[in-house]
Amino acid sequence: MKFSLFVHMERLDASQNHQDLYEEFIALCEIADKGGMHAIWTGEHHGMDFTIAPNPFVNIADLARRTKNVRLGTGTVIAPFWHPIKLAGEAAMTDIITGGRLDIGIARGAYSFEYERLLPGLDPWGAGQRMRELIPAVKGIWAGDYAHNGEFWKFPPTTSAPKPLQQPHPPIWVAARDPNSHEFAVANGCNVQCTPLANGEAEIASLMERFNSACEKAADIPRPKIMLLQHTYVGSDEADIERAAQEVSTYYNYFFAWFKNERPTHQGLIERLSDEELAANPNLTPQKMRENMPIGTADEVISRLKVYEDLGYDEYSFWVDTGMSFERKKASLERFIADVMPAFR
Repeated sequence: MKFSLFVHMERLDASQNHQDLYEEFIALCEIADKGGMHAIWTGEHHGMDFTIAPNPFVNIADLARRTKNVRLGTGTVIAPFWHPIKLAGEAAMTDIITGGRLDIGIARGAYSFEYERLLPGLDPWGAGQRMRELIPAVKGIWAGDYAHNGEFWKFPPTTSAPKPLQQPHPPIWVAARDPNSHEFAVANGCNVQCTPLANGEAEIASLMERFNSACEKAADIPRPKIMLLQHTYVGSDEADIERAAQEVSTYYNYFFAWFKNERPTHQGLIERLSDEELAANPNLTPQKMRENMPIGTADEVISRLKVYEDLGYDEYSFWVDTGMSFERKKASLERFIADVMPAFR
């Protein structure tokens, strides 16, 4: 099982400025590269200071000059916000800039907050339909002289300018959760990214079952790869681990508050959650975070990750965004590289 870093600029409040956040983002990526991680993933979000990532290709182009070994992936671009010709060209240019290190993760998107601002009236089903039309179209444009007459896009024969360095194209990953998404990804020769969020090992096993079922239905297609994305913290002692569980609990309360899209926002941030609100959800307590995620000592994290490896996951992505300080994220990542990764070599 290979290891990667999943990272954005992110903040819960305005206590850090954006320039500092970007420098910290770069520092974490450089640690991952020097530490022997396989890849770095960074995504796309709009108008949300919670997850600051307006164009992952810009960040990846910068990382291409600051790193030497890691693959650089979009985790993920949001399909309904892209025209196929635009995505094909920008991705191909980024592949050239990175020297052929680009992976492209694509998703339908998760936040109605973004839908109502960029494509009012869009819902998750419609976003998924756009993703299913987008991916084959992008492949066709990379191949060249491709015309499209679909539900969402129509254009005459078009060839990507430029074409990607990797041939026939960079690896494509699809963010999948339900069985239909797994089946679409596998049938189209795409790898799969999945996250159980805070749902624990039963969900992790179920995601793998959905993937295996999709592979069985498309037995004539080479088996793609599957990646597991999860919040992770390697602590120095019990007090440090307890603090991390509290911080991840807070993060998930904000995540789901953004997902529900019900709270007022000001300057790109939602209204702060009260202590009572943070304690209200029994599924998001610090104890649940420790039960359901690799949050613990290096040995405890290794034991968790061995279970995922045995299930068949090809890649494990260390989701570092948690709302905690840069110093704490950095220390956990360094312990992961030094004390956890060697157990899998």
